[in-house]
Amino acid sequence: MRFVVNSNQNVNVNNMAFKLGSSHTPALNKGQIEGRLSFKQTDASVPGTPVLRKKLGGGILGESNNDGSIFLHDKLVPGSDQEKHVLMHEMVHQTDMKVGKLAYNDNFIKWNGETYDRKNGKIFYNNEWAPEGSKHFPWEKMPWE
Repeated sequence: MRFVVNSNQNVNVNNMAFKLGSSHTPALNKGQIEGRLSFKQTDASVPGTPVLRKKLGGGILGESNNDGSIFLHDKLVPGSDQEKHVLMHEMVHQTDMKVGKLAYNDNFIKWNGETYDRKNGKIFYNNEWAPEGSKHFPWEKMPWE
């Protein structure tokens, strides 16, 4: 993000008062911020993160991708608690990838600097192969769980 001041903007650094952009102020509606970049209760969108619906196999409800996008299973009901839970889960993975805590490719998962082999839908962790997505893995444990 850039902070740019031009001739039609007022900046008073002494009082830390800024007038930047439009004068539109986000409105509150039932505790939710409404505005063009807000996360609305009824959609599965996150500013800056493409969220795409598609058929996912094998009981998978969501996938977080290296390109910054998230796939949600097309059978998830839009606006449902389940959809919100899956989206929050995948956003934690996106955040972990963006800060360098989590990385992956077809052959490995890297978590906090440690690399774990990955093949045939399984990951080698703690001397055993476990299916991808298992709650056994520390990267699958969410802060609220």
